[in-house]
Amino acid sequence: MKVFHAAEYEADLGEHIMPIRKFRLVRAEIERQGLPVQLLAPQPVSDEDLLRVHAAEYIQAIATGQPRELAQSQKFPWSPELARAVRWTNGGCIDGLRAALEDGIAGNLASGFHHSHAHRGQGFCTFNGLVVAWERMRAEGRLGRALVLDMDLHYGNGTADLLRTRPELYQLSIYGNWYKDNLAYRDVESVRADDTENAWSVPVRNGAGAEEYLGHLTRELPKAIERARPAALLYQAGADPYKEDPYSPLDLDHAALMERDRIVFRMAKERGIPVLWVLAGGYTKEVEKVVAVHVNTCKAALEAG
Repeated sequence: MKVFHAAEYEADLGEHIMPIRKFRLVRAEIERQGLPVQLLAPQPVSDEDLLRVHAAEYIQAIATGQPRELAQSQKFPWSPELARAVRWTNGGCIDGLRAALEDGIAGNLASGFHHSHAHRGQGFCTFNGLVVAWERMRAEGRLGRALVLDMDLHYGNGTADLLRTRPELYQLSIYGNWYKDNLAYRDVESVRADDTENAWSVPVRNGAGAEEYLGHLTRELPKAIERARPAALLYQAGADPYKEDPYSPLDLDHAALMERDRIVFRMAKERGIPVLWVLAGGYTKEVEKVVAVHVNTCKAALEAG
């Protein structure tokens, strides 16, 4: 199984709740455990690829740092290193999706960046890597209909917004925090996203445990696959539903999240759907617990492969 990562994924964010070093730590743990994957460096994303999804003035702001408010709209301090890093992490989504279409399954050790909108970033997401990757594969004639399965703790609002003009791309977001206007809302029973024709919202109530959470997945994913009829699944495997995460109101341990991953990969394999998996979320203070969630996703992918 091909898994993409490069040292360029990391930038110095200073004292920040987002542990960007986790990309490197996940790779190191995969290597330490001797997991049978092929670790590859991607090509950084081009302006041509970004312009299929994002506004030129926003791409320029990320490149130059000006205007600063726009360059930092994703809540990261801007630097030349950050501008470089987001090119590489999004390139990993493109190369990972291409590898998944060729081999059946592949991974990228970075997020899908699901809060990013066409004209600005949000929620630690600069460019929307999953939509950028899909657009590149569509431009190459490799992919039409596809489904984003978003299992980050937070609703994938940026992806849902971008899908309004992309009727062949679908999203199923199963989430414990709603996200809007760069703010997270824990109470998903009183505020939640509205469904659209191709973006479906499944809120998980506060306090839900493994049975309830996995029940949502096992019921809703087959229905989403039936409606979307995807030629590929783009799976955002969040670590932030973990019960010790400061944002999480859910009662989910490592075993529950690994079972989530197994269900996803098993359903896709049974239906012959290629899968690109990416990392997402994860803010638990003990970063090794975040790393464990992500390494377990890799293991579940290997089991299914």
